[in-house]
Amino acid sequence: MSVHRSRKVRVSVLKKSTKDKIVTVIYHIFVMGIGISMVYPLIWMVFSSFKPTNSIFATATQLFPDQFTLDNYINGWKGIGRTPFSQFFANTFFVCIIATLGTVASCAMVAYSFARLRYRLRGPLFALVLLTMMLPGEILMIPQYLWYNKLSWVNTYLPLTVPLFFATSGFFIYQMKNFIDGIPEALDESARIDGCSFYGIFFRIIIPLIKPSLATVTIFSFLNNWNNYMGALLYLRRTEKYTISLALKLFCDPTSQSDYGAMFAMATLSLIPIFIIFATMQRYLTQGIATSGLKG
Repeated sequence: MSVHRSRKVRVSVLKKSTKDKIVTVIYHIFVMGIGISMVYPLIWMVFSSFKPTNSIFATATQLFPDQFTLDNYINGWKGIGRTPFSQFFANTFFVCIIATLGTVASCAMVAYSFARLRYRLRGPLFALVLLTMMLPGEILMIPQYLWYNKLSWVNTYLPLTVPLFFATSGFFIYQMKNFIDGIPEALDESARIDGCSFYGIFFRIIIPLIKPSLATVTIFSFLNNWNNYMGALLYLRRTEKYTISLALKLFCDPTSQSDYGAMFAMATLSLIPIFIIFATMQRYLTQGIATSGLKG
């Protein structure tokens, strides 16, 4: 009787194991299919950058080119008019580095004040910061443009960099504040007993402990500024000041022939810095999104 029952148990366990394996395989196939469908346009663009320009859309359903060519990269790197594409890369790196430094520094200080300092109207001010996350950016375009035009900032990089030194991103402030909240306040009290001021606590204790959060903000801020097409379109007028996102559209000319091959080639090159950043800072990115901090 016990032998018969043990056989039944083994058979049921085997059936359950087989069923779990089948479900796992189906799940992975489904997720892989979704992933491929999402990445396919990017893969198509990369392979199309190696096709002759006149055959890109003629062979749009064909992923691999019949004839590999580097002419698109050569022509695209020459740029537009007298401006090489390397100038657009330099402009973009300049804007992104300055804007990212301003975002990280200002948002870290504001987040620290909301998380650790005690002052009147702290709650309402933090609520206002959160409300800015719900405000569409399109509402501010016209008043901001009129303001920057009065300041003679149009056709300069000032509108793309200076405002970010004033903690304009509510999401980054919220993310950093949550991370700081996870750090035990006993560390602050110990440092205060040793004679540290609020600034000393911020630079010597808080900053080293929120490196994952800082890395997350750095990545997303750099990415946002790298892809900032609307800001460059509004405030940059001279071609030699264009960033990559704005320069790519110069290869498309509806009144004459468009060089889609060069555009795809330069778009492919513009993805390399983003991939490098994600590859080198992926560990910090995961920790920063979790906003776990230290547990008391």
